[in-house]
Amino acid sequence: MYLHEVSFDGRVRRDLIAGLRLQPYSDKVVLPHERTHRGPKEDRLALLRATRVSLEPLWFLYDGGATGIPEMLERVASRAPAVSFTGPENTDHRLWVISDPAIHATVHATLERVPVLIADGHHRYETALAYAGEVGGEPDAASRFTLALLTDLADPGLVVLPTHRVLKAGVGVTGGEPRGSLAETLDSLRGRVAAGAYRNHQYQVLPLEGEVALVELHEQVIDNILGKRDPEDFLLYTRDAAEAVRWVDEGVGTAAFFLDAPDLHQVLKLARDGKTLPQKATYFHPKPPSGMVFDRLERDRRL
Repeated sequence: MYLHEVSFDGRVRRDLIAGLRLQPYSDKVVLPHERTHRGPKEDRLALLRATRVSLEPLWFLYDGGATGIPEMLERVASRAPAVSFTGPENTDHRLWVISDPAIHATVHATLERVPVLIADGHHRYETALAYAGEVGGEPDAASRFTLALLTDLADPGLVVLPTHRVLKAGVGVTGGEPRGSLAETLDSLRGRVAAGAYRNHQYQVLPLEGEVALVELHEQVIDNILGKRDPEDFLLYTRDAAEAVRWVDEGVGTAAFFLDAPDLHQVLKLARDGKTLPQKATYFHPKPPSGMVFDRLERDRRL
């Protein structure tokens, strides 16, 4: 088990890295919130077959509540780290090895029955399940686990960013609240179930009915525009709202739709109810770097 700490943009986030037992979604312990596609899973399964190694942790979120885990991690972080390094996107990382059996036992007992939400790694999780089914083995065999990075939803350094949409075809949307600029449009989305829109050099805010703006944008707006056509054939995605505007101005798309960052507790609630969100629903930042920790998928599994 490891403690991972990443510093970025004046923030600090702490994560646990450990082995997570693979369980089917039907058990409602590991909760997805996005749909997956066949192609990426085939590539990742071929990689697992070839290496028999988990090369990077999948990222999961949990609602820790009053677990005492943050205080325990604070004590671990008071020591000198085993490794420090600079990562992509101006991030600084520190890694501690947690070898204390008492901490292992406490973490296991605390999180054993807590559902975890997949933050990043839906395709890789389903690939790991498929690989475990191929390899078989005892319940505690290495192939029955995946390398996991676990973050408390309450961690002050947890950042989730919105992904904006550009529609490549379709009619315009009318009836929204006019806005004078992109900045004004984005500011108007804070704390509302609403989406911004841009077309013909005009901005507007679209009030939506429901709980999660992304879901309602697709169901109430995009699906109505496209009808039975597959949205994935007509959508482009970007985390840069100005880029979305530029794409529309350049004729790459006909309209842009802007979103605020999703409420993760709402996303967790939907996942617990067995509902999935449209593609590119969340973007968590910064992602754990590959190669930080390996997990050998063999009987003598070691983290």
